[in-house]
Amino acid sequence: MKIDWKTLILAVLLCQSIGIAGSVFTTPAIPTWYASLNKPSFTPPGSVIGAVWIILYFLMAIALYLVQVSKNKQKGIATKVFGVQLFLNLLWSVLFFGLKSPIYGLIGIIILWFAVLLTIVKFYKISKTAAYLMIPYILWVSFASFLNYLIFILN
Repeated sequence: MKIDWKTLILAVLLCQSIGIAGSVFTTPAIPTWYASLNKPSFTPPGSVIGAVWIILYFLMAIALYLVQVSKNKQKGIATKVFGVQLFLNLLWSVLFFGLKSPIYGLIGIIILWFAVLLTIVKFYKISKTAAYLMIPYILWVSFASFLNYLIFILN
């Protein structure tokens, strides 16, 4: 299979830019508000969380690329669903860190989880590989949802 480098690079830039945009809300809150919260003992350090997100955005980009280069007529709908979940991903950073609200973050991340699941379902119909590349993401969002819930309860 010939690689469409322009499409691949655009997918990577799109997904990584969401991570960068989210960090605008996240980074200032970590040493202040987030540091003051009660968190479960198994909360990963920030460096681990950051590294995981970089990898996840890269996997999402490859998944999006595989859908974009397919000849499947459903790729437009799948791409829109992907766009919604990507927006919700950014929105979680705004709700949790920007607004400093574990409850709004929890509501947002639950909606995000369902959007990621729907993306996986839509991608599976087009490219099984693309769907499989989204599995680490939904697992991480599941873990993050649990952490968000516990932070809400503990604070």
